[in-house]
Formats: sequence, C-alpha cells, structure tokens
Amino acid sequence: MNDKGTKRNKKTLTFCTDFEKSIVINTFLRRRWRQVSPDEDWNIYWSNTLNCRNIFSHDIGYRLKDNQLINHFPNHYELVRKDLLARNINRYRKELERAGNPIAKKTHKTLNNGQKITRYVHLDFIPTTYILPSDYKLFIEEYRRNPQYTWILKPCGKSQGAGIFIINNLSKLKKWARESKKYFQHHLLRKDTYVISRYIHNPLLIGGKKFDLRIYVLVTSFRPLKAYMYKHGFCRVCSLKYRDAELENMFIHLTNVSVQKHGEEYNCYTGGKLSLNNLKLYLEGTRGQTVTKRLFEDIQWLIVHSLKSVALIMSNDRHCFECYGYDIIIDNNLKPWLIEVNASPSMTATTINDRILKSNLIDNILSVVLPPNGIPDARWNKVPSENALGDFERLIDEECLGKDDIEDSILEML
Repeated sequence: MNDKGTKRNKKTLTFCTDFEKSIVINTFLRRRWRQVSPDEDWNIYWSNTLNCRNIFSHDIGYRLKDNQLINHFPNHYELVRKDLLARNINRYRKELERAGNPIAKKTHKTLNNGQKITRYVHLDFIPTTYILPSDYKLFIEEYRRNPQYTWILKPCGKSQGAGIFIINNLSKLKKWARESKKYFQHHLLRKDTYVISRYIHNPLLIGGKKFDLRIYVLVTSFRPLKAYMYKHGFCRVCSLKYRDAELENMFIHLTNVSVQKHGEEYNCYTGGKLSLNNLKLYLEGTRGQTVTKRLFEDIQWLIVHSLKSVALIMSNDRHCFECYGYDIIIDNNLKPWLIEVNASPSMTATTINDRILKSNLIDNILSVVLPPNGIPDARWNKVPSENALGDFERLIDEECLGKDDIEDSILEML
C-alpha cells in the first residue's frame, strides 16, 4: 500500500467507548480517528469490562472482524479479581513445585517458640491471603498461630477502597460479620466473597507517609506471553503520617485517590502522587543504586510471574489487548508485594501532570498494539519496533525467545 492509500485508510479508522473519558477520546481524535457508537462499524472498542464480557458471551455470538480490536481479554477477571488472583498464584506455585522447577524453591525456618515457617524463596510476592467465607477455618488456624499479625479485609467485587477493613484481633472480624449479617463460618454458599490478607505492617515511608506504586502493564498476548511495562508510573501517597495503631483511619492506610481526596490534608495540586522516576532518585540517594536496581528487577519478576500464573487459563483472543494497573507496596526492607491488579485503571486526571501522563500512556498503547501501517489487524504478529515501544519496556516476549533461552534467562535471574 502506498503512502497515499495509507493516509486515506487512516482517516476512516473508527473507535468507540462506553464512557466519556476525555483523555481516551481526545487521544483517538488527535490521531484523526472518528468516534462512532458501539452499534456501528468500529476498529477499536475501548470498552468497560462488563460490555467486553458481553461481546464474547456465547449467548450473543458476536464475531469480531480482523480489523477490530478491543481493550480487554474475555476472562480478565482471572487476574484482577482479588480471590482469583490469589488462587491462581497459589496454583501456579504448586504446579511448579510438583514439576521440580527451581523457581518454586522453598526455605524452612524454625522460630524460638518451635513454630515452623515455610515460604517460597522466589515466588513469595503476595501477602498470605485467605478467601472468605470458604477459607474461614484455615484463616482462624493461621490467626491463632500468629495472633500478632494485622489483617486487611477487602470485598472481591469492589474497587477504589470501598468496603475495606483493617483488623488486629478476631473479635473485630466477628463483630463486623455480625453487623453486616455475613456469618462466614455458617453461610458458606454466598455471592459475597472477600479476601483477608496479612497487612504489610512495615511499609517503606516517604516523609513518614505510606505509599504504593501504580505501574501500568500492557499485555498483547498470553500465549505466547507478550507483556510491556510503562516507565512512567507513579506513587500514591497517603495524606497523613503512618501510625499503625490507628487502624480505622483510612487516610493513614489506604492510598487510593478516591479515598484520600476526601481528607483535609489532601494536596489537590500534586494529587497525592509522586512520579516513579522521582521515587528512583529518592531511593538511590537514601539506599543506593544497587539495591534500587534490584528492587525494580524484583518488581518486574513479580509482574511476569503473576501473568504466567494465568497465561494458560486466559482466553487468548487475538483481537484483544489489555493495560493493567498493578498496585505494589514496598516494605522497609525494599521487598515489593503485589497487592492487586486492576483491569480498568483510572483514566481520569487529577492534575495537569496526571493528564499528560495518561494521554501519553494511551497514545503509546496504540503505537504498540497497532501494526506499522497503523491499521488494526488481528492477524499481525504483535512484534512492535523499538520506536513503537516508546516509553514501554519489554518485560517478556515468549515468541522471540526459544524454550532454552527462556529457561536460561530465568536461571540467570535466580
């Protein structure tokens, strides 16, 4: 196709969205795409998760064309639902362990009180987690073994900090269960599912405040796995200084902007955010370059293996791509912990810098998922050029690596 033909085709490219997010819409418009409704002929559908599931529903029977792409995988929930994420990572670790894979190596330690602790050496990147109500008895056993731990309770079907409780004794959990009429130990078959995870009580602090990382990860294929990490994520910083004794004050413990923006100390000019690059500079200055480099290698490691834990069960439709929002907490030993993964990270800007970051992110996503001629094609081999990657860093591309190369790179990381 000549340049003239390419330009003519680009002018006819169309997109649709389910929501009025100006950052998303304006990014497409700047590329001279035309906005249409979902009922019309579109090339890219920037969909919410529910409508994506409807499109791929067997009942509807919608058949995507080769020139159509959509921004979610059909069963993305295997990675982003808090209970399924925990289950899939646990299953993945056990499968590797049964296969004798060195990645699943364990270490054993006996405490002074005689208690034996076993943990994974390389795959210990999510806090101990139980699913309620089904794991209620297992949680009680763990609680009695470690009564000094603090736990955080989260509803699986909610986001933005809604419905979260922090507890440090069993009576608080039982009281909450009574008040909300959810008796986990008696009603095992319920629609409402929660996860309860060990709370990271020793978070790394900035200015005495707790923070977490929001890192954007683009996946264009699960089989073979192709994933990219955006270089310009950010930290979400709490508005109040960290005091682990005040468990009911969410402005101390929850970093979600949807929570923090209601606090009196919230800084609307910064949005309570610090760039990932500034965090690196801070850590290099206070902890040194070597440990900072290792920290971000560990973050990449946990991202890759969280994706590997769902790769075989994810519906790998060739029309799909997805940008996930990874929430990661770093403890004061510079160990990263995966807290959760979001299928629809917020594209609403809270500051000017936030708008610039997210606009560039979406534009960069399009550069990666589109073939060199800029025209959507589900048959494309999804191997972007270095120029198209822009600010994305390649985490893994199993198609470009042979099996021996993958195993060698893993052993080298170990």
